[in-house]
Amino acid sequence: MTEKTSLWGGRFAGGPADALARLSVSVQFDWRLAPYDIAGSRAHARVLAAAGLLDPDELGQMLAALDDLEAACASGQFRPTIDDEDVHTALERGLLERLGALGGKLRAGRSRNDQVATDLRLYMRDHARGVAVALVELADALTEQAALNVNTPAPGLTHVQHAQPVSFGHWLLAHVQPLLRDLDRMRDWDTRTAISPLGSGALAGSSLPLDPAAVAKELGFNAPAANSMDAVADRDFVAEFLFITSLIGVHLSRLGEEVVLWTSTEFGWVELDDAFATGSSIMPQKKNADIAELARGKSGRLIGGLVTVLTMLKGLPLTYDRDMQEDKEPVFDAIETLELLLPALAGMVSTMTVRVDRLTAAAPVGYSLATEVADWLVRKGVPFRDAHEITGKLVALCSVRECELEDLTDDDLEKVSEHLDPSVRSVLSVESALAGRTTPGSTGPGPVADQLAQVQHHLDTWRQWAVEKVVPR
Repeated sequence: MTEKTSLWGGRFAGGPADALARLSVSVQFDWRLAPYDIAGSRAHARVLAAAGLLDPDELGQMLAALDDLEAACASGQFRPTIDDEDVHTALERGLLERLGALGGKLRAGRSRNDQVATDLRLYMRDHARGVAVALVELADALTEQAALNVNTPAPGLTHVQHAQPVSFGHWLLAHVQPLLRDLDRMRDWDTRTAISPLGSGALAGSSLPLDPAAVAKELGFNAPAANSMDAVADRDFVAEFLFITSLIGVHLSRLGEEVVLWTSTEFGWVELDDAFATGSSIMPQKKNADIAELARGKSGRLIGGLVTVLTMLKGLPLTYDRDMQEDKEPVFDAIETLELLLPALAGMVSTMTVRVDRLTAAAPVGYSLATEVADWLVRKGVPFRDAHEITGKLVALCSVRECELEDLTDDDLEKVSEHLDPSVRSVLSVESALAGRTTPGSTGPGPVADQLAQVQHHLDTWRQWAVEKVVPR
């Protein structure tokens, strides 16, 4: 019978109580770190050999065994058991089964403390790029719809009330911009996370002649950690990543809320493809925007993961404390949530039909051209304070008569203000309102076309970054 593998216990008279063992076990969720742990073990084995702690033959056997173990893990031939406390214990068991006592030499000069910090950084840097790929796909879908709707007018809203006409393409691109910022944050985070903790040991480094810089280089990190205590205690990279994923969740939630509104009977601006909508179990006519609603709902889950980790960290003394076992599940959940949600949103957006006729009809409704009148008065030399009051009186008159601004007669205009004359009608169209927006970043056709080109260029840059491989295989 194979002796149970443990990474500790020599000073204990007996094994842990069942209640402690059940509480301590983490292999059920940290097993996904196995390929990253094996990558770290390869690098560590080479450093041990360079330090004269493994001879060339031992190094060859060690690397061959790690390759075999990795293949067995990938195929499912080797799996953790209920007796394995965590991924590190399980993999050491697999190595000992292949190498016997030689497998025990790999533990020299490293601790689970620096090992897990390294594994988690590797896993997160790898999967952050997968999230980035999915973000780019959603941004692409929004951008493609925006390109089709540069000249589609829509009633821009503030306080969910008609405000001013905007290009619907401009509106869609307004959802792309935060995704580009999310991608910026992800790349900035990756730079700060590209620091290797391996070689820090439990907290004090090692008296063995190891080379943390060589390990860092092999594992795709930019440098080894500057302080061994901080290296094993630091979970800033976890909290920062969860902030980014939380903010992504908020951005997706805001997009989801708008799609829910746009597809409602009251708005009717967008029609979802049948493949990306659901129905009702009792009402045959229903077509529900479930993907958009789930985008709203799952944002709470992502925010909760951030709060969990920040709360866990806030009172911890240096260096490693077992509380830190709680750092992984929120990360895994955030990545899995976005890997599910982002492709669904991208599919929903790319296949939805924009109801140009309804948007066009809604654009001038609700006195959305009032600001155009005020600006017209300003160009006539009227102070904006007065122009605002004059235009407000026009709107009040229209409200009483239940008509739109363009329905007022020349006499009506003159009675409201001596500054108003029939030439004001030149700005009382959605087309002129949009054409007048020529400054960079505004909703006119020219600026929107410029923005579209810039967004497409940025997304091409992100496509290149997102497919980079940073973790050796």
